[in-house]
Amino acid sequence: MALRMPQARRKRQPIRHRTMARDRPTVYVAGMSPPAGQSDHEEEEADGLRKVIHVDMDAFFASVEQRDDPSLRGKPVAVGGSSGRGVVAAASYEARGFGVRSAMPSVRALRLCPDLIFRKPRFDVYTAVSRQIRAIFLEYTPHVEPLSLDEAYLDVTADLKGIGSATRIAEEIRRRIKAETGLTASAGVSYNKFLAKLASDQNKPDGLCVIRPGEGAAFVAGLPVRRFHGVGPRGAEKMARLGIETGADLAAKDLAFLRANFGSFAEYLFRAARGVDLRQVRANRPRKSVGGERTFFEDIKEPEALRETMDHIVDVVWERIERAGTRGRTVTLKLRYADFKTLTRARSLPHYVADKAEFAAIGHALLEDLMPLPQPIRLMGLTLSALEHGESEERPAKDGQLSLL
Repeated sequence: MALRMPQARRKRQPIRHRTMARDRPTVYVAGMSPPAGQSDHEEEEADGLRKVIHVDMDAFFASVEQRDDPSLRGKPVAVGGSSGRGVVAAASYEARGFGVRSAMPSVRALRLCPDLIFRKPRFDVYTAVSRQIRAIFLEYTPHVEPLSLDEAYLDVTADLKGIGSATRIAEEIRRRIKAETGLTASAGVSYNKFLAKLASDQNKPDGLCVIRPGEGAAFVAGLPVRRFHGVGPRGAEKMARLGIETGADLAAKDLAFLRANFGSFAEYLFRAARGVDLRQVRANRPRKSVGGERTFFEDIKEPEALRETMDHIVDVVWERIERAGTRGRTVTLKLRYADFKTLTRARSLPHYVADKAEFAAIGHALLEDLMPLPQPIRLMGLTLSALEHGESEERPAKDGQLSLL
């Protein structure tokens, strides 16, 4: 028999603005079954609802390094470059305790944690482990949508093993990942992708959270808006100035208000505040582009800082392009200003981009054409499209943010 995890044991900030106790998402202790008196099939979807699992490996790159080198276990580890221009691609939970995060400049990470141990990325190893994990997923459903090497959505509405319970499937998958790879994974179970992803992050590391039909809006209401995909530190600050700190605060704003303050981002925020997401889990969707973006801890405008950021993005995106084994003819630059207005500029070639040097030259040329910028930016992204051929899509990790920046 499983017990509901007491609120005090949650690793995340306690969820606020619950309306009634029965509206709370059910959070299980790892490896346990649904509470007594509740049917295994009680989570069956209502008409039109799906059973979606989001599986997210815990500090994946850093955990692989700690697994393969026992001397690193229990120590603060970062994967990435330790040079002056290096960036943290992943940080162990020991490093995160010092405030080290992915996308952080290595110089800053070392200031926060002088004993931080850097390891260079080993993408061949990470890719092999990722394939091993994905093979486990495919034993339960053909509907697997990878987001990156370390996370994926699974639609288990009609699972291949006939288990019938998304919660039990998630538990079984987590047990198998641990047994077969020596790594831990967290999982979220819900009736849409947005909620499942929020749930997988609720009890990290090595945790499980279930949000059942009828519980989504209440769950989202108590979350800080910083937990919403796409809302970075600066975005959260702007929302706070507008009196928006939680999902409930966001849901209280009408669409006209959101459009006036957040532009095209408004529709997403409006739906997310209500726990609504109509996207399907789509396996093997054709790749239309390869790229990624970086949201900054602080808005930037200085030309040198912009150029240096472009160099970082080029390094990582080109590595992603090479891993994908594809070529493209169109390079697109994306900038999001401090006021959330988004600008894109693209350049298409009559031939495929020849190499990293040409890719970098186009990216820098697009940026130079826009300088001086009218205001600071909070996000920069670079994408290669008009690809030679389509493949299974592997989008940037962590909700579209480059995991390597």
